[in-house]
Amino acid sequence: MPVNYATPAADQLFPVAGVSLGVAEAEIRKKNRRDLTLVALDAGCTVAGVFTQNRFCAAPVQLCRNHLAGGKEIRALVINTGIANAGTGEPGRQTAQASCEAVGAMLGVAADQVLPFSTGVILEPLPVERLKAGLPAAQADLKADNWHAAAHAIMTTDTVAKAASRTVAVNSKKVTISGVSKGAGMIRPNMATMLGFLATDAGIAQPLLDKLVKEAADASFNCITVDGDTSTNDSYVMIATGQSGASFASETDAGWADVKAAIVAVSVELAQAIVRDGEGATKFITVAVEGGKIVDECRQVGYAIGHSPLVKTAFFASDPNLGRILAAIGYAGIGDLDVDGVKVWLDDVLVAENGGRAAAYKEEDGARVMAQAEITVRVDLGRGSAKANVYTCDFSYDYVKINADYRS
Repeated sequence: MPVNYATPAADQLFPVAGVSLGVAEAEIRKKNRRDLTLVALDAGCTVAGVFTQNRFCAAPVQLCRNHLAGGKEIRALVINTGIANAGTGEPGRQTAQASCEAVGAMLGVAADQVLPFSTGVILEPLPVERLKAGLPAAQADLKADNWHAAAHAIMTTDTVAKAASRTVAVNSKKVTISGVSKGAGMIRPNMATMLGFLATDAGIAQPLLDKLVKEAADASFNCITVDGDTSTNDSYVMIATGQSGASFASETDAGWADVKAAIVAVSVELAQAIVRDGEGATKFITVAVEGGKIVDECRQVGYAIGHSPLVKTAFFASDPNLGRILAAIGYAGIGDLDVDGVKVWLDDVLVAENGGRAAAYKEEDGARVMAQAEITVRVDLGRGSAKANVYTCDFSYDYVKINADYRS
């Protein structure tokens, strides 16, 4: 079960004017499950995305990048689960293209106005004929209030669907933001998440949206890790329809700060939901690193702690074996780190200072915090004013079982 997270009810996920979503059972890999999602966009939307840094990036990722770079107005997204269409070479690129052509022909738009997304097993071919056969049912299901269904249809090993919505009043207009994400393992994005989609009815000029999607990813999906692996298919896409009447072309426009803050907040909620649903996770851990010279070194330390199997298994066991955290800080890669200036806390319990165990630290205090479902590890590097958060989870027996059985 996810750590302190439940999927919002369908009526808590707000329609975004200009976006319709439909789902279908296409039997991409398994029968009797929703595995195909179609998203149709009205004319006039702006769309931006960030994608995996993995050099073995999947065929749909390659096509998405090309279609966005082409500058045409994006009118649809097609998303399948079960098969990732990654490690499939030129045949994989052809099937990704064929899925775009099929959607384009059905909706009356060009193939390069469609963005394809896939997630699932790597190194297996996408059964594109099944995908195409499922498209009419997905089209028939297109509805503005279908975010709840879409959140379920993009799942793979997720135990719960992940979605979020907010509204914000801006310049006497109501702006709506809704999004979904999926992911539970192979999460250390190095850009975004496995799959994430966010839409708003604010109007956002393309250069501003291109900047926002990167900033929002850096504040959210670039701060999470489950197991340290970077997926071949990571994609995070933002859509701005402009149908609320609130439009923004510059960061200095009145109301932009509020809209940006709400979009980042939804992104953080979606990203944290992935960690809370980490495969077999029993604890949600925030690693808050401060006192760095630059943000990047704070993230280095945060990820060193968040990636460590020894740290993560200690959290699962509620064992305050806190030397593992110090070891991770020490090998994080800061060559001139003065360990005597480093301080470490578990929640409000000071664990380490002056190069070793804090004089006031008691094992029972550490054990009390480690037994909680949500824990904050705070690290002060004592060398500057930069700070960064990383969100992670523990490693349980179930993580091994889930990943050992993934293809079965």
